[in-house]
Amino acid sequence: MTENPGAPARTAAMLVFDGMTLLDLVGPQAVFTAAGMQVSLVGATPDPVRCDSGARIEPTATFADCPAEVDVLFVPGGDVSALLSDAAVLEFLADRGRTAGYVTSVCTGSMVLAAAGLLDGHRAATHWATRELLAGLGVEVSAERVCEDGNRITGGGVTAGIDFGLTLVARLLDAETAEFAQLVLEYDPAPPFDAGTPQRARPEQVARLRDALTGQGSALAAAVERVGRRAG
Repeated sequence: MTENPGAPARTAAMLVFDGMTLLDLVGPQAVFTAAGMQVSLVGATPDPVRCDSGARIEPTATFADCPAEVDVLFVPGGDVSALLSDAAVLEFLADRGRTAGYVTSVCTGSMVLAAAGLLDGHRAATHWATRELLAGLGVEVSAERVCEDGNRITGGGVTAGIDFGLTLVARLLDAETAEFAQLVLEYDPAPPFDAGTPQRARPEQVARLRDALTGQGSALAAAVERVGRRAG
């Protein structure tokens, strides 16, 4: 690795919130940790947050004591409907985003960045099922698994978080460090099925997932509409 061993560790502030998707967070977190970065899990309060799977995550910092300047600001996805109008969350992100080296997200986390005004003039990725909603926030939507646009790096849905993390580490540190992190994680994907995108999955499976997302999607669509009205 070419990173100066005497230099301070690179820092990442990763937002945590009730309803987030656990793998959106821990995929990138595992990569950052393997690369020797210093990671803060930042919540609005010190209280544990409940992920959409039921797991609980305890913040290691709050909005009040998170470092003022970080190398990476990150937002995971999940049920972000409430966050799109949460003034405290949006103010925190806008403040740290002004000075962060990289402003980043995975899955629907990009919608929260957009609501905070951090994706104006930038392309961004999200889960395939929410691309139209992200476009409704005025963002140029990318279908890439990892979208790089200047210092905005965003990942697609859920498992794209590992690819996102490796891409970011290569940019922030170097390719050798990213390769080492990949080896630490033994990240050598060989899925047993070729059904990970709506283009390759069976149509009935795509329809099943769309139906399952209808309730959450309706709440998210309403939240996007409210943000759009405020912006207009």
